[in-house]
Amino acid sequence: MTTTPHSPTEGAELPDIGGGIGGASTLRRTLGLPSAVVFGLAYMVPLTVFTTYGIVSTITGGHLPTAYIFTLAAMLVTALAYANMVKAFPLAGSAYTYTEKSFGPGIGFVAGWALLLDYLFLPMINFMVIGLYLNASLPQVPTWLIILAAILLVTGMNVLGIKVAAGLNSLLLAVQAVFIVTFAVMSFLTLSGTAQPIDPLAPFVSEGISFTAVAAGAAILCLSFLGFDAVSTLSEETRDPTRTIPRAIVICTLGAGLLFILLAWIGHLVLPDWESFTDVDTASMDVMREAGGAFLTAFFTAAYVSGCIASAVASQVSVSRILFSMGRNRLLPPRVFAVLHARFRTPYLAAIVVGVVSLLALVVSLDVAASVISFGALIAFSAVNLSVIKHYALDARRFRGYDAVKYVVLPSIGVVLCLWLWTSLTGMTFVVGIAWTCLGLIWLTIITRGFRRPVPRLTLDEAA
Repeated sequence: MTTTPHSPTEGAELPDIGGGIGGASTLRRTLGLPSAVVFGLAYMVPLTVFTTYGIVSTITGGHLPTAYIFTLAAMLVTALAYANMVKAFPLAGSAYTYTEKSFGPGIGFVAGWALLLDYLFLPMINFMVIGLYLNASLPQVPTWLIILAAILLVTGMNVLGIKVAAGLNSLLLAVQAVFIVTFAVMSFLTLSGTAQPIDPLAPFVSEGISFTAVAAGAAILCLSFLGFDAVSTLSEETRDPTRTIPRAIVICTLGAGLLFILLAWIGHLVLPDWESFTDVDTASMDVMREAGGAFLTAFFTAAYVSGCIASAVASQVSVSRILFSMGRNRLLPPRVFAVLHARFRTPYLAAIVVGVVSLLALVVSLDVAASVISFGALIAFSAVNLSVIKHYALDARRFRGYDAVKYVVLPSIGVVLCLWLWTSLTGMTFVVGIAWTCLGLIWLTIITRGFRRPVPRLTLDEAA
């Protein structure tokens, strides 16, 4: 059953719950398909392939493109599950909303809590990368100062509103597009001038490839695809969300996945010796120097940092709206998370909380952050695939003919692939992930007074 939310003009006002600022309780519907796609691509960052380039290349033994193929297969099936669920529940909240509506508020809370783990860490990983690369170019500026300045800038922009963020994302995506074309052209010019034989299939399959190692790398790469999930959080700010959001989700997932594979393939052709990386965290700098020297290295730094800023803006927008959705239903303290700014109508206190959490970028390592993000994402993705089966096949009894493929077979494949990747993560990742899950269960116990009270449910109206 598809439910159409009220328009912004019909929404009731949110009670004044904190600092005298309550304001309207609905988010403005201003985004169309192009803006939603731009938002998703900005969140994913087309150049995000270089974030974990060295880490995953090392894990997979130089088979990064193959790892991306594995990840894309799992993510594309999951994206279709998101597209199906957003048609049924076009509300902000993402996996939290879909799982809560399908399995009840308790399991919905667990899925939402897992999703919070990667959403809270993704802005942080962007700030971390911004600090690493700008410090490499400007060593006289401390990394911590760069990170702090970026956090303040991005948080301020998100307080101002979604249209400001969307406009910036369009500009920064254009910068990345120009770089990608330049990188491809200069790489192939470099390859055409080499006397060494080139095996175009070596980055995909070569002697000694370990598919267990490829699976471990593919699990980490899930963080590259969080953009399609982020698009689903914009349902309450998008015109005709039941049509626009599903299309944007599929376009972002497939388009970005193919681009990731292409860039990883070109990079490995240019520099096939993955064991020669100067530093696995900034291995992409070695690739750029090999492909185009100082010019391409400088261009890459500028484009990549710009992309990370765009992703930080987009990711902070998404997690703020998830916190808003949970706070609006008193799953989180409403005096903080359910408050909209009177003028900008943005969940500004939630955005500030995300900014504070992002300060962990000063102390957490890149590989740990990347793995933890994937831990939470894969739990949430599995829950959404299961939600499709529960909502459509079991509850709506749509399991015959083509519906069986759409609502049973494909989401079942999605669950299997996500759990397979999930079990390929490192032991340290599970320590952090399980600790976060336990924290969520403790909080759930507190808000339900030892489960003597029901977990607050997410309403279908925009006003809680």
